[in-house]
Amino acid sequence: MGSQEVLGQAARLASSGLLMQVLFRLITFVLNAFILRFLSKEIVGVVNVRLTLLYSTTIFLAREAFRRACLSGDTQRDWSQTLNLLWLTVPLGVFWSLFLGWIWLQLLEVPDPNIVPYYGTGVVLFGLSAVVELLGEPFWVLAQAHMFVKLKVVAESLSVILKSILTAFLVLWLPHWGLYIFSLAQVRLTPALPLCFFIFFFPFLRCPNSECSNSLGVSVYDEDSLMTIQTGAFVNWKEAKLTWSFFKQSFLKQILTEGERYVMTFLNVLNFGDQGVYDIVNNLGSLVARLIFQPVEESFYIFFAKVLEREKDAKLQKQEDVAVAAMVLEFLLKLALLAGLTITVFGFAYSQLALDIYGGVMLSSGSGPVLLRSYCIYVLLLAINGVTECFTFAAMSKEEVDRYNFTMLALSFSFLVLSYILTYWCGSVGFILANCFNMAIRITQSLFFIHCYYRGSPYRPLAGLRLSPVLLGVFALSGGITSVSEVFLCCEQGWPARLAHIVVGAFCLGMTLGTVCLTETKLIYFLKTQLGMSRLIDKMA
Repeated sequence: MGSQEVLGQAARLASSGLLMQVLFRLITFVLNAFILRFLSKEIVGVVNVRLTLLYSTTIFLAREAFRRACLSGDTQRDWSQTLNLLWLTVPLGVFWSLFLGWIWLQLLEVPDPNIVPYYGTGVVLFGLSAVVELLGEPFWVLAQAHMFVKLKVVAESLSVILKSILTAFLVLWLPHWGLYIFSLAQVRLTPALPLCFFIFFFPFLRCPNSECSNSLGVSVYDEDSLMTIQTGAFVNWKEAKLTWSFFKQSFLKQILTEGERYVMTFLNVLNFGDQGVYDIVNNLGSLVARLIFQPVEESFYIFFAKVLEREKDAKLQKQEDVAVAAMVLEFLLKLALLAGLTITVFGFAYSQLALDIYGGVMLSSGSGPVLLRSYCIYVLLLAINGVTECFTFAAMSKEEVDRYNFTMLALSFSFLVLSYILTYWCGSVGFILANCFNMAIRITQSLFFIHCYYRGSPYRPLAGLRLSPVLLGVFALSGGITSVSEVFLCCEQGWPARLAHIVVGAFCLGMTLGTVCLTETKLIYFLKTQLGMSRLIDKMA
């Protein structure tokens, strides 16, 4: 499969996944806004920080390394060996669920049962749901590797939406159930995700040949590559060794990803109510990151992993593939920078209004607006880091991955220390400041790798981080206008003034996007030709 064909599939996966996730996430967004009006801050804190951390840690430690290792390389492989390796995620999940569940029940502070009832039941059921979800991991990797766009997005989104709907009904009818509400919704609807994958791939399991492929009408991949069965070792030992390298790194990456929740959980720097407010703001601030940046990162990690060979530098690979990878990386960096700057500039003036609409006075008063404004800066760094690490981890050799683990170790330790210090100094904002610091270090590491990777070639993908002075001036002007508008029109003057504030923001946003279309013509052409956004861009222009 050529690099241009891989690029086309990755672009379709990113754009289609983006559109479908926007729809599903908006539904979940509305349901969560409804749920928040019936719960206390303490219950939100325990569920969204303590129990969700147990679930996400179990899932991440059991599967992250396998995903990164098994998604590398071409789809033409002995998939029976890869699937055998992926099934190891289930016993790993059982181990981590039991071990972490014991820590959550025996070593951590137990919430007051009068305020947050049924904590023990919540720990058990959230750990069980993590193991159940891992049953679909081999099929998830198979779908991702062959770029089944709708299957992955629909399965994941359907699971989230059904869980949110059930939670909303239980909160409305049985609010006194406390953590039972979230535990039952979690354990009852988590099986929906692996079940969707199993139903889709069941014909292949019964009849792994091209006849079954044709019966499903699958045409986005070589129909003989899906379940190529060969004789040989039980697992691919090269993939297994690479998995072990990523597995050592996954501990460190998880600390960086969920570091603030670990500090809150193990060091008790915030009470459960403050944890709840912080987590709500964190989820709201990261909404765009999950909707836009995550699908792009996942899809183009596959693109870079398929186009570039890990054990060779740029000079020893096919120059056509190296050129395409450099072009794509440059445009992705430009896109991430523009999206991050837009969120940062407009987020400052609309944070309080967004929180008031989403969660009412509980969020819009106190530290909520300051938290969300700080998070807007973090989103900018998050966008750039997602693209740079997407390329870096796809291009690194096994030895480079092992060396990078030491850097991640230092970052993890510095993040924990800095989070603890800054939180005592400036409250929950300290978590975001510590995240910004560590994200900046990670970006620097990735930029250095990219610079060295392309140093001996004529390609300079890091040029994607440069913007024209005119565009930077428009961003600054928009930020100034919307900040003045917030002072005079939001948020205590009532809804007529708020609507006027929104109109001002819409005008400034339109002016900014119009300037982007005029100054970044190469990026616009890339989006129109590769990401299937021609209609949207034509309307903007």
